[in-house]
Amino acid sequence: MSTSDNFDPAELAKFSDLAHRWWDTESEFRPLHQINPLRLGWIDGQVPLKGRRVLDVGCGGGILADSMARKGAEVLGIDLATKALKVAQLHALEAQTEGVQYREISAEALAAEQPGSFDVVTCMEMLEHVPDPSSIVKACAALVKPGGYVFFSTINRNAKAFLFAIVGAEYVLNMLPRGTHEYAKLVKPSELAGYCRASGLSLQQTRGMEYNPLTRHYWLSADTSVNYLLATQKS
Repeated sequence: MSTSDNFDPAELAKFSDLAHRWWDTESEFRPLHQINPLRLGWIDGQVPLKGRRVLDVGCGGGILADSMARKGAEVLGIDLATKALKVAQLHALEAQTEGVQYREISAEALAAEQPGSFDVVTCMEMLEHVPDPSSIVKACAALVKPGGYVFFSTINRNAKAFLFAIVGAEYVLNMLPRGTHEYAKLVKPSELAGYCRASGLSLQQTRGMEYNPLTRHYWLSADTSVNYLLATQKS
């Protein structure tokens, strides 16, 4: 597989069809809006974002990228979903968010163009949507400066994750559109940690993200059995 082919057209179509709803906090993207303060706080707690050059890989409609720019970072968001990027650009204009730009380019192509250019790289809720997640991890490692940080979040692959993240979230609670996630594409923490080590990234912290459907409350914990986040540093 060439680096330019590391995307799934069906996945891109899925998110493009919903692009106009990215910034509707009661839409299919409500979970992303609800978890964003947690993700942002965790990242900023590891590496204060103010004044940093940050890359958000698989930025979609810009929910995380926009919030990192508002923390004072200089942010570039990249994605291959054209419609979602246009929504992100429009939101930045409407919200008058300074310090954020967007480009339609793959992580692998940008890594060839601008290696070692970013203080921080984030890749959140994206690895489970591409054919070759290890290629994305390798690109993220190439894009960050030595000593810089790369943050990932994704979904574990096990029976509990299938029950909670797919059956529960998509079919029972209708939190996400059905078909958002495919079980075979989910990534175990051990697999992701292996990709990171092979790419020169050392694991700094692992956190789980949990959800209570009754209170609609999200929180970070030590439980990585379903949703989890990894903080890594380039040696």
